[in-house]
Amino acid sequence: MSALNQYLELYSQHRELVDSNSARLLNALRPAAYNMLKGMTLPKGGSDNYENCDLEEMLAPDYGINIANVPIDVNPAATFSCDVPTLSRSLSMLINDTYTSTSTAEENGVVVCSLREAARNYPEIVSTYYSKAAQLSNPVVALDTLLAQDGYFLYVKRGTRLGHPLQLVNILENGQPLMAVRRLLIIIEDEAEARLLVCDHTQNPEIDFLSLETVEIFVGKNAIFDYYSLEESSQKTNRISSLYLTQQEGSNVTIDGLTLFNGTTRNEYFCRFEGENALLNLYGLAIEDEKRRLSTYTKISHLKPHCKSEELFKYTADDNASASFTGRIYVDYGAVGTEAYQANRNIVGSDTASVTSRPELEIYNDDVKCSHGCAIGRLDQMQLFYMRTRGLSEDTARLLLKQAFMSDVIDKIGIPKLRDKLHMMVERRFAGERSACRNCNLGKCAK
Repeated sequence: MSALNQYLELYSQHRELVDSNSARLLNALRPAAYNMLKGMTLPKGGSDNYENCDLEEMLAPDYGINIANVPIDVNPAATFSCDVPTLSRSLSMLINDTYTSTSTAEENGVVVCSLREAARNYPEIVSTYYSKAAQLSNPVVALDTLLAQDGYFLYVKRGTRLGHPLQLVNILENGQPLMAVRRLLIIIEDEAEARLLVCDHTQNPEIDFLSLETVEIFVGKNAIFDYYSLEESSQKTNRISSLYLTQQEGSNVTIDGLTLFNGTTRNEYFCRFEGENALLNLYGLAIEDEKRRLSTYTKISHLKPHCKSEELFKYTADDNASASFTGRIYVDYGAVGTEAYQANRNIVGSDTASVTSRPELEIYNDDVKCSHGCAIGRLDQMQLFYMRTRGLSEDTARLLLKQAFMSDVIDKIGIPKLRDKLHMMVERRFAGERSACRNCNLGKCAK
């Protein structure tokens, strides 16, 4: 029996309850998602683009889903001590899959609120964008569309330029295994500018959790948007995230995904240029050890002329961990003047760890500058020897080399104090601390 059947049965038996705790616009697409899922087979580990990730296995456990929207007692302070004071007036939280906030819903050209409330209060905006980028043919999106009752909504009006970053904290907490199904809808209109930091945390490391999310980002003409995602969960927390981005003419977007602690993670990025002269920087890093697993799939579609994408992902794998990367650059027939660069660099620290990498190019015109490459290896023994001759222990030398290896991804972060603190968090992670984020006070360093 497919793992999807339990979710299809849940929806068919409790459709009224699912709908009653959401909004009409979100409910309208559930039947289409249901019909799509009925004919789907989930990808298994080892299949194309799923080398070390098995969606059937990840979705098979009998997780509870809080479709009745029962309040769960959560102490955010016990989980998240990294709240950045410059973000505190714009701090939002998703407790499992229910939105809460410390900020005003609408202020100075920006709307930040629950997706459920946005669908009720701003139906014209939500109906224009919701599920217009994400594809129901993707089982992650279809399942999310079927069951998501709430999420995060960010709308930055035309010409609005935010001087301070926004922050969203996703907290997982429950006394029994739980799947949190959430949706993020982000709209940055023409000439607008914003930055968003999203942090994932698990409060109870002894409980099995699954975070299922779909993120849709729409960036208008000459708009600027930075999206930073920091995963700091637990070894019993699995995450399946599918992000869809569309960019219009002259837009500038940076996406940086950082995985410090996790169980099994599947990250998907689908990015489309729908206007000329746009720029995308897509970055990521992951520190995998013990039995942790990370699977990343990216597809950047160059559909318009004179756009540029730069892609860099770096991973380290130790102990029995595994990581995989598949990155595809697609250049359409009319996308002349395209520049697209992709790199995946990896360090394997043990004989039982593994990394796989598949960079791919699909190009349909000659007027392009495109390159891709990957490297998988161990720490440079000559560098280790040189550092040992300068009096450093082998452990310290390895720590410094791993820090240096990750530096260029962290340096892409456009919030200076956050960037500096993340260097420290990565150092602590490599030094063996169990929870880099909980043991630091990122807030004091972001003033």
